[in-house]
Amino acid sequence: MRADCALFTDLKAVARDAGGALNRARQPRLYDRLDWFARTTAHCPPPGTPLVVRARNHKGSAWLFLSRRGARARALASWYTLAFDAVTTGEAPLAALPGALRGIGHVELSPIEAPEALAEAFRDAGWRVSVTPMSVNWRIAPGTDFAAFWAARPGKLRSTVERKGKKAKLDIAIHRAFDADAWKAYEEIYAASWKGEEGSWPFLRSMAEAEGAAGTLRLGIASKDGQPLAAQLWTVENGRATIHKLAYREDAKALSPGSILSHAMFAHVIERDAPALIDYGTGDQPYKADWMDTPHPLWRIEASNPRHPIGLLMIAATLVRGATGRYARAKRSGDSA
Repeated sequence: MRADCALFTDLKAVARDAGGALNRARQPRLYDRLDWFARTTAHCPPPGTPLVVRARNHKGSAWLFLSRRGARARALASWYTLAFDAVTTGEAPLAALPGALRGIGHVELSPIEAPEALAEAFRDAGWRVSVTPMSVNWRIAPGTDFAAFWAARPGKLRSTVERKGKKAKLDIAIHRAFDADAWKAYEEIYAASWKGEEGSWPFLRSMAEAEGAAGTLRLGIASKDGQPLAAQLWTVENGRATIHKLAYREDAKALSPGSILSHAMFAHVIERDAPALIDYGTGDQPYKADWMDTPHPLWRIEASNPRHPIGLLMIAATLVRGATGRYARAKRSGDSA
């Protein structure tokens, strides 16, 4: 079945064409909404200019949001994008997307939770595709009983939180709507943390304000004697809670304010929101395993178009790297024989 395809370089034109299909009411995932891409473009865009390809038939629609530099394109995403994919409605004609990317020789997309459908669409269109792991996303299905969840955590973590919690006597506030004072405290904590500079405070504040207005924001602040020590930024929506950002003051590390605040945040979200899933964003930091139970891989798709000079160049480079690697492995094997 043929699909109607179009290319856009202006997100306002995408909005007019989509007719509400990319809004919160139609797209359950934060990273699939037009306002997420608009916020990324406004505050922390990847190099290049927006390029959006849309394919539509009577069964559904599909969009792929890219940033283009010459004949190369990559996901229209930033370090705040914890999951990327084609955006769809209905029985979306994914297979039509690659063929509509006129003038593009190479595409790189990440981080993708389930790459199979999009990778197959590029392969079926004749592109040479590689799918490689790029990070992980730790998750847990927490149930609705926080006491049972907590009892299943490692003994060392439980002991630390319970012992330090009694000693530190922190004040915990969890905001379910945007609060300017809490946000100021969050920025102060971050500035005094081990993390240094934030990538884009305007992006984060815009996100927090929008999610606060929608009722999905959970912003936790732990303080002692009036001084904010730790902060965490979560969202909870459509049965999924996501831990986006966290920080604590480096000079308060001995009090374990981050772990104490995590205990309060997990309790609050499990007991009040009862999500089916909690995810810890991207990254394989060891502390995440204490709170989660399963690491899920995140993937990178690279697709090269053999009908374009840049695509041919990328394919040739891949073949050379593969041959070089095989030669090096064979030589090491021979040397060790």
